[in-house]
Amino acid sequence: MTTEILYLTLTALLAGSLWIPYIVGVNATPAKELADFHRPPDIRQMPAWVHRAYRAHQNLLEQLMPFAVVLLVAHVLGISTVWTVGAAMAFFWLRVAHAVGMISGMAGFPVRPIIFTAGWVCIVIVAVQVFLTA
Repeated sequence: MTTEILYLTLTALLAGSLWIPYIVGVNATPAKELADFHRPPDIRQMPAWVHRAYRAHQNLLEQLMPFAVVLLVAHVLGISTVWTVGAAMAFFWLRVAHAVGMISGMAGFPVRPIIFTAGWVCIVIVAVQVFLTA
């Protein structure tokens, strides 16, 4: 397993687990409309951290798909450089920092947009390596 695929797998596990804080928050918040399960709970009625947990999960899903595609294209083409390894590692740790910072509320403006943009730069770095090497 290449380092890039390892970090892609770790990122997928993170994305697959970020629903847990949201569900814990929803279930820890008493709300009348949750009793019948007819519709999702009104996020505006939840504590702020629950809403942030939901957004942290959605935000990671927004970046995971392009990250996975460029990394898998690089992998299929046999492209593995110091740039692709560094970008894969950085992307994962940026996404961990983003999730922790967002859910805890410690990473407000401008920290969260900077982390998101840095993740996008990681995606672009891998894509550039694909175009330059393929």
